[in-house]
Amino acid sequence: MTEAAELPPAPEQARVVFGDRFADAVRYAELLAEAGVQRGLIGPREVPRLWERHLLNCAVLSEAVPEGVTVCDVGSGAGLPGIPLALVREDLNITLLEPLLRRTNFLTEVVELLGLDHVTVVRGRAEEVLGKLPPVHVVTARAVAPLDRLATWGIPLLRPYGEMLALKGDTAEEELKAAATALSRLGAVETSILHVGEGVVDPLSTVVRVEVGESPGGVRFAAKRAKAARTGRARRRR
Repeated sequence: MTEAAELPPAPEQARVVFGDRFADAVRYAELLAEAGVQRGLIGPREVPRLWERHLLNCAVLSEAVPEGVTVCDVGSGAGLPGIPLALVREDLNITLLEPLLRRTNFLTEVVELLGLDHVTVVRGRAEEVLGKLPPVHVVTARAVAPLDRLATWGIPLLRPYGEMLALKGDTAEEELKAAATALSRLGAVETSILHVGEGVVDPLSTVVRVEVGESPGGVRFAAKRAKAARTGRARRRR
């Protein structure tokens, strides 16, 4: 039996969540089950639970994202949560940020195949693109790193008064407590834990929200961002 044959039919909730983009969501699930497994982007054991554990779990993050904002999905990997979010929210301008070439190749293929004109794929690490990419309203992430480390990468990419939304599991509350000091240093002004996906996923998806003030990343990252911007302007003048 092939990996594609193990992909279960899309649940009824997927038709509701993805709406007009349902067929594209099915194609994305097929790509994950086929090329995603073959290229080592997702484990073969995940194929039977792609819909509930991955696509729907990520798509419901849209409940926490404001309308019409810019989003950077840090460590996008196989496109989770960025691509499901893009399928349900065409009002967003989304950047999929991923350092590994084989992953960015896959992401580029998916974006082109599904016609996601509001999505851009960028290869690089968060610390490398700081000051090179425009600051965004929202940073998203899923299964990238513990919250304190993730915040060090993601928060400096935000514009003032932006927010980071991290999909987490049962350890969300413990991670948030452990990261409190680091988050404060990075300019966080408010944190909360959200549960989204009522009527769609069970258990609900857990999201850690970190809101920042006027200096995302704190003083050190503000200086680093300004230096990178000056370097970029100097290069453009040459």
